[in-house]
Amino acid sequence: MDDDNQPVYRIRRWVLITVIGLLSTVAAQPPNQGGGPPALPVKIAPVKISTVTDEVTTIGTLRAEESVVIRSEIAGRVLSIHFTEGQQISQNDKLITLDSAEYQAQREESAVAVKLNQLNFERVKDLYNKQLSSRQAYDEAQAKLEESRARQALDQVRLDKTVIHAPFDGVLGLRRISPGAYIQPGQDLVTLAKTDSVKLDFRVSERFLPQIHLGQPVKITLDAYPNQTFTGKVYASEVSVDEETRTLLLRASLSNPGGELKPGMFARVALVLEERHHALLIPEQALVPQGQDNLVFKIVEGKALQTKVMLGQRREGEVEILVGLSAKDKVVTDGQIKLRDGMSVVILPNTPPLAK
Repeated sequence: MDDDNQPVYRIRRWVLITVIGLLSTVAAQPPNQGGGPPALPVKIAPVKISTVTDEVTTIGTLRAEESVVIRSEIAGRVLSIHFTEGQQISQNDKLITLDSAEYQAQREESAVAVKLNQLNFERVKDLYNKQLSSRQAYDEAQAKLEESRARQALDQVRLDKTVIHAPFDGVLGLRRISPGAYIQPGQDLVTLAKTDSVKLDFRVSERFLPQIHLGQPVKITLDAYPNQTFTGKVYASEVSVDEETRTLLLRASLSNPGGELKPGMFARVALVLEERHHALLIPEQALVPQGQDNLVFKIVEGKALQTKVMLGQRREGEVEILVGLSAKDKVVTDGQIKLRDGMSVVILPNTPPLAK
């Protein structure tokens, strides 16, 4: 062959080899059984069964199980204080003693009056029985005796109030008086609170009323403990909906043995409306939005079938399917952009992410 024709020959030979290689590649690809386009490689995931919780979130305020400001009902000088600030006390423990000298003297005076009136009544009664005294004198003597007895009882009550006791078990706050101080009736002395359990007050919209019932669980988080969740249960509600906010006031109880929960704290509340223990979940990337509808491709006998689904609860990376799938289904999670309804697919292995 002439040297001038060698480049042309080489080019023709290269083209021929390339064409033969392409034809061999096409011939080697497995044809689709239905005679359509070749199978599309996709990744899939099975439908997962799990528990899904419907919640409504709101805000609330913590309150003591029981709380009262200790006040005196009578005036007097503080003789002694029987507690320390922050002390845990029991019901009927002695808290404060007032100077009782004046009230004791009043009680003794009334006791003498009762004794004198008792003697007088006995004399009038004897004369009346002998018909030597009138009925009016008898009635007056009896009324005076009863009046003096009532005065004696009142003086005894005042004397008893010179010692102030705890009305229930709890923890005392900061005292606001000192020994020797003269206090007036109704003056604040110290706060007593029961905090081994606390109340949670919060409001929810009236539209949730059909789903609200006593015993519902609540979960709260607090700014003071951002990594902790505290749980409790609803035990009471207000009898009517607030006309201005159209919300219902609910009250829950939370155990507080460690004392972390303080009355007055702000709480973020999650009220559990419903728990579905056999909910169907799929990866969120399996969804194919189409207008107002949500579609998925489920695998049936090697083919991807386009299926309309109804969504429920969403959570991180997953979505609940209410209608459209069953627990045995598998859905396409990668490669569905090029899929069409009924196309054959080749399942690719799901490789786990590389460890960092």
